[in-house]
Amino acid sequence: MRGPRNAAPGAEGRFHKEMMSLYDRFAELGFRPVLLRRFVLLNGGVAAAKDLVFKPGTTGLERLLDAGKAELSMEAMMLRPEYQGLFSDLELKEATQRLASASRSRSRGRLQAQPTEPK
Repeated sequence: MRGPRNAAPGAEGRFHKEMMSLYDRFAELGFRPVLLRRFVLLNGGVAAAKDLVFKPGTTGLERLLDAGKAELSMEAMMLRPEYQGLFSDLELKEATQRLASASRSRSRGRLQAQPTEPK
């Protein structure tokens, strides 16, 4: 397992700012991830992402998918070329799998059985 690659100078600071801005973006969609914001404040954006990517149900990814805004997720941010150097291969793989898995489960669960009228 490889560790984090070399990131462009200032990438960690930019990632932290974007992680902090997630709260405001989420608020525009109708939910406020207060714990996410606090976790990022206490640990920094990169450290928070490294920890949260392995914890199911902590990023609001499903809510973002419901809103059609997966690109706003922490996982999507981690996978952007300018930030990939901040994360290990394992962390990037997990982010990729979370996005793919959440997308698949959401797309399969959309159809609902409709009651049929008695004949």
